[in-house]
Amino acid sequence: MAYRDWYIEGREFGNCNCIDGCPCQFEGIPTNGGCHGFEVVEITKGYFGDVPLDELRFGLIYAWPGPIYEGKGQMQVLIDERADAAQREALETVLHGGETEPETTHWWIFHAMCDTVHDPIHTPIAFEVDIDARTAKVSIPGVLESSGYPIEAPHGGGKHRVRIQIPDGIEFEVAEIGKASTTASGAIPMNLKDSYGQFNILRHGPGGVVH
Repeated sequence: MAYRDWYIEGREFGNCNCIDGCPCQFEGIPTNGGCHGFEVVEITKGYFGDVPLDELRFGLIYAWPGPIYEGKGQMQVLIDERADAAQREALETVLHGGETEPETTHWWIFHAMCDTVHDPIHTPIAFEVDIDARTAKVSIPGVLESSGYPIEAPHGGGKHRVRIQIPDGIEFEVAEIGKASTTASGAIPMNLKDSYGQFNILRHGPGGVVH
């Protein structure tokens, strides 16, 4: 099957309710049984056919009562208010798993595992991230507030740096790992404190992660 030519590359920050290492990255069970969290991406290079996507931001909020692969989840896409109609349609398509080979991106998986897909929100998204420093700030008025920061070793010694590398992953090849705290009050509320924080470069196309 032929898919529309598209590409999204950008800086990503995410936070979920798991411990620092997130067992889901290792094919394990979520720390607390279920999974809920979010991601935000600032596109540094992107297009969907002839629609440019550079410099736009988007987010995704999600929740499952158990492991993702058991389904019964819910998700909601958040799209930069600066996007025009064509850009909104492009991002909604990709983030809902459209124009993508089955099972090749985490967006495809997330959508397939959700019984409830809330209507997208078009909103201001304030976002800054320093991947190497493991710091981030997100503000989506009336929806979500989040901050990311490095892990501090409990025995002292300052900031702890650790990475997860997944050569054949469906989201990233390498991610810096820290902590984060998030509150969300929209369709999918959450209150996370000092849980898994992820900082990485994302590169996706119709065939999945672009290496």
